[in-house]
Amino acid sequence: MMQVLYTAEATATGGRQGHIRSQDGVLDLPLAMPKELGGAGGNATNPEQLFAAGYAACFENALLRVARERKTPIRDSTVTARVGIGREDNGYFSLSVELLVSAPGREQAEIEELARIAHEQVCPYSHATRGNINVSVKTV
Repeated sequence: MMQVLYTAEATATGGRQGHIRSQDGVLDLPLAMPKELGGAGGNATNPEQLFAAGYAACFENALLRVARERKTPIRDSTVTARVGIGREDNGYFSLSVELLVSAPGREQAEIEELARIAHEQVCPYSHATRGNINVSVKTV
């Protein structure tokens, strides 16, 4: 059983063309449907951008943890998450994620191994999505 250490709370109103606000007000943003999905786009965020930001931050933290535990800390890294949305054959929408991991100055094989462990064992976003959506991890 999981011991909950922190709970984030946010409320959405108006769906994809509405507004989101976290309980503490730190996150308080308008939403806009991307043009690619038939919306107006514009100067507002969308659920896919928010998910990409959360996954990228969580995955990089997992990567840094794995490196620290192996006594090979990483000083300069980035993780970019690309979250795609599209229709399945059944007509319903589904997501895909591509994680791009960069750690300049480190051996490619080492970063691939650290990213694999972060994805398979450490990152809670990876745990939550496993078996539900296609997630690929690439080192760049």
